[in-house]
Amino acid sequence: MKPLKAELLLMAVTMFWGSSYLFMKMGLGTLGEFNLIALRFGLAFLLAGLLFRRRLRSIDARTLKYGALLGFLLLGVFTCITFGLKTTTTSNAGFLVALTVVFVPMLEVLVFKKRVAPQQIFGSVLAISGIGLLTLNGSLQVRPGDLLCILSAVFYAVQILVTARAVKTSDSLNIGILQLGFAGGYALILSAVFETPSLPSTLPGWIAILALGIFCSACGFILQPVAQKYTSPTRTGLIFALEPVFAAFFGYWFVHEKLSLQGYTGAALVLLGIIASELLGKLHVVPPARMLKKRRANL
Repeated sequence: MKPLKAELLLMAVTMFWGSSYLFMKMGLGTLGEFNLIALRFGLAFLLAGLLFRRRLRSIDARTLKYGALLGFLLLGVFTCITFGLKTTTTSNAGFLVALTVVFVPMLEVLVFKKRVAPQQIFGSVLAISGIGLLTLNGSLQVRPGDLLCILSAVFYAVQILVTARAVKTSDSLNIGILQLGFAGGYALILSAVFETPSLPSTLPGWIAILALGIFCSACGFILQPVAQKYTSPTRTGLIFALEPVFAAFFGYWFVHEKLSLQGYTGAALVLLGIIASELLGKLHVVPPARMLKKRRANL
């Protein structure tokens, strides 16, 4: 696959994920939060499982354990987003969940004691400033939905770090499929306890579930690892940084959501912070002494 085709596929995945906030809000009109998550990931697991059923025969105990853990973290991510969307806009949710890119290096510093690059600190400061402008109102209060979306980004950052460790010893595709199944299964149990599980009763509800299950989950989780093999991590990160832009676009186009001037300024700072963390954080600066040594070796 040529890099251009891979990047177009990643752009499609990013667009699917950006639209997911709108579809989740649509689904919440007729379904409970856990019911929505269960249907979304249950459908995605069935589709991915059927497509890669031969690959799933090689599952071992380690892969199963990682799938269960990642499924739990995925449930945390989407529980926070789904409940958060009840009291915040799709635009806000998209920008706040995208802070995952900033939280990953933060957690690496806190948990693994890794050194953080100055560029990533700069990106984090921009993003945190943007959060303040995006979420604080005139009385300096934050909506519960905004806090839940920020917590979702933390869950997502943990999920990314655990995934990075899991794929070193287990089949990445099988882990990806299993986490969908476990997330759907956990959500179904919670739906049975706190809600009444049911299928959508309206056309918008069915559209939301089918779009979330097929495009945003099954296609997204399958196409992402395939396409990422044929382009650089930096370009992948920059493409994924467009997810909140798509979320804001769909929110504006279909439900006429608009941000205030303060909100647009905050959103721009969040996006700049994400791009700075992704692009500048991956730049490798060669120390002058090493450059001189390499230059001499080439003479």
